[in-house]
Amino acid sequence: MQSAVRYREIAVGGCLQADIETRADGVQVLRATTPLEPYPARLTDCLDRWAQEAPQRVFVAKREAGGDWRRITYAEMQARARAVGAALVERGLSPERPVAILSDNDLEHLTLAFGAMYAGVPYAPISPAYSLVSRDFGRLRHILAKLTPGLVFAANPAYAAAIEAVVAPDIEVVLAEGTLAQRKTTPFSALLAATAGPALAQAHARVGPETIAKFLFTSGSTKLPKGVINTHRMLCSNQQMLRQCLAFLAEEPPVLVDWLPWNHTFGGNHNVGIALYNGGTLYIDEGRPTPQGIGATLRNLREIAPTIYFNVPKGFEEIAAAMESDDALRQSLFSRVKAFFFAGAGLSQAVWDRLDWLAERTIGMRIRMLTGLGMTETAPSSMFALRADIRSGHVGLPCPGVEAKLVPIGEKTEVRFRGPNVMPGYWREPELTAQAFDEEGFYRTGDAVRWVDPADPQRGLLFDGRVAEDFKLSTGTFVSVGPLRARVVTEGAPYVQDAVIAAPDRDEVAVLLFPRLEECRRLAGLAPQAPLGEVLRSGPVRAYFQDLIDRLWRSGTGSSNRVARALLLQEPPSIDRGEITDKGSINQRAVLAHRAALVEALYRGDSDPALTYFPRPSD
Repeated sequence: MQSAVRYREIAVGGCLQADIETRADGVQVLRATTPLEPYPARLTDCLDRWAQEAPQRVFVAKREAGGDWRRITYAEMQARARAVGAALVERGLSPERPVAILSDNDLEHLTLAFGAMYAGVPYAPISPAYSLVSRDFGRLRHILAKLTPGLVFAANPAYAAAIEAVVAPDIEVVLAEGTLAQRKTTPFSALLAATAGPALAQAHARVGPETIAKFLFTSGSTKLPKGVINTHRMLCSNQQMLRQCLAFLAEEPPVLVDWLPWNHTFGGNHNVGIALYNGGTLYIDEGRPTPQGIGATLRNLREIAPTIYFNVPKGFEEIAAAMESDDALRQSLFSRVKAFFFAGAGLSQAVWDRLDWLAERTIGMRIRMLTGLGMTETAPSSMFALRADIRSGHVGLPCPGVEAKLVPIGEKTEVRFRGPNVMPGYWREPELTAQAFDEEGFYRTGDAVRWVDPADPQRGLLFDGRVAEDFKLSTGTFVSVGPLRARVVTEGAPYVQDAVIAAPDRDEVAVLLFPRLEECRRLAGLAPQAPLGEVLRSGPVRAYFQDLIDRLWRSGTGSSNRVARALLLQEPPSIDRGEITDKGSINQRAVLAHRAALVEALYRGDSDPALTYFPRPSD
C-alpha cells in the first residue's frame, strides 16, 4: 500500500473559502469568508516599526565585488532613508516631478525608494533593459516623457548612453558610483549626507493611504507601457492580505534570497514588501534564471537558506536540474524553506514533480508549492491557491478584502477585481483608466478563468489564458490559446523557450517556436560559436522538433488544439518591440503583430523549409 504524502507543515488561510453570489445574468462575485484585518497607513510605518523593535536585525544585504555580503540593518535603513528623504524635499520634488530609477536591484536603489516614500515623492523603477539592451531607447523615452521626472538615478556610468539620449540637460542625474563625461552628476553620497529636519517631518506627516508611493510601468503589448499608480493603501493592504493568506510569515521573520526585478510588481511590491512587513531579511540575488546567470543564484542558495523561496518557472527548472547533483545546494535550500511560490507563467508539472522528489530524497517530505493570480494593477496579489492538492494552472480563491467578479465573455470567463489593493488608475491616462474599469468599479483584467471543479467551487479557479489572445478558426471553432501554449512549452522542454499560437480565420492551428539556443546547441553537438542557423538546421535538432510536432498532433483532440504546422524562429524576441519583458515573458499579440509576414508565409507554404514542420502521417 502506498504511504501518504507528507509535507512540511505550514499555516495558511485567508482565502481557502469564498462566499459566491450568482446573478441572473450568469455573473458570479466571489468574496473571501475571512475579513481583511487592519493595516498601516504608510509603508514606511513598517520600517519605523522594525527600526524600533529590531534595530540590529538585517533588513537587506547584497554581495559586493569581493564576495562578502554588505548588510544594512533596519535602524541603518531608517536613518539612510530619512537622510535621502530630506535631500528630496530640499529639491522640491513631487508627483509632477518624481524620481526615476534606471538601474537594477541594489542597496542604493532601495534606500532611494524609501527616502522618496518618507518625503511623499513618488518614484518609478524602470526596466534596466530599456537603458542597457534597447537600441533606440524608445520605451525609456516614452516613460520619461510620461513621468517628467525631477531626478534620475542610475547605479553607474553604464547608463550613460541612455541618459545622454533621453534625459533632458536640466534634470539632475544621481549616480551611486562614477561620473559622466558629458554632464554634471550628483554622487549618491551627497543625498545620504543631508540632515533630516522639520521640512522632512512636515512632508512625511502629509503622507497618507492615498499618497502615491510609486509608478510601475506595464510591459506593454502592441501599445506602449502604461504607468500604474501605486498608493500606500494598495501596498499596505496587499501585504496584510499576504500575511493572512500565508499565515506562516508572521511566525518568524522571513528570509528571502531573491533576484526578481523591482521594476516589476512581483519583486518590487510582493517580495520586498513581505520582508519589510514581517520584519524579515532580503538577500538581493545578483543571479538570473539563465544558463549564464544561474551560477550566482546557486552560490547564494548554498550560503543563505531562505524560509520562503520565490521564482519564475524557468528559475525553478534551473534549480531543480542543479540539485540533481549538488548535495550542498539541496541541503541548504530544503533545510528551512517552508514554501515555494511561482508566478509569471505556468510551472511545468514535470518540474513540480521533480522538486517534490528531490525534497523527499533530502528531508523525507515535500515542500508546499504555492501560487495565485496577481498583476501590476492590483499591487499584485488578488487570489491565492493554497490547498495541498493544487496543480499547475490553479489560481485559487480571492484574498481577504478582494472581490472577484466572473463575467462570461463569449466562450471565456473574465475575472475582474475590486478592493483596496486595486489601482486608482494609469498615470496621466484618463481614457485608458476609464476603459480599465467596468460600471461597478471592477478592474477588467483580461485574464480568463474556469472552475477546477464546477461541482465544488471551493476548490478554486484555473487560469484559462487571456481573453484577447483567444480566437476562432475559419470553421468557427474556438482556440483557447493559454492551455495550448502551455502544453506546447511543456512538451518541448527543455528545447522550447516559448511558443506563440496562430492564427485567426485559418483552417488550422500553427505555432511559432522560440528555441532555447544553448540547449539546442548541446543537442546538436556543435561548438559554442556555431551560428544559430546552423544549430537549428542540424540533424539532431530537426529530429527532435519533428518528433515534438508529431506528438502534439497525436495528442490533440480536434482542430482547436492540434498543431498542424510550426516554424522555428531564428530571431529572438525583441524587447524594443514589446515581444518580451525583462522577466522573459513572451507577449503573444506583439509577436504576431511584428512577425505577420512569417505567419503568412507559414500558411502559404513557402516559409523556410529547414525551419518548418508538419506532422508526419501515422503508421
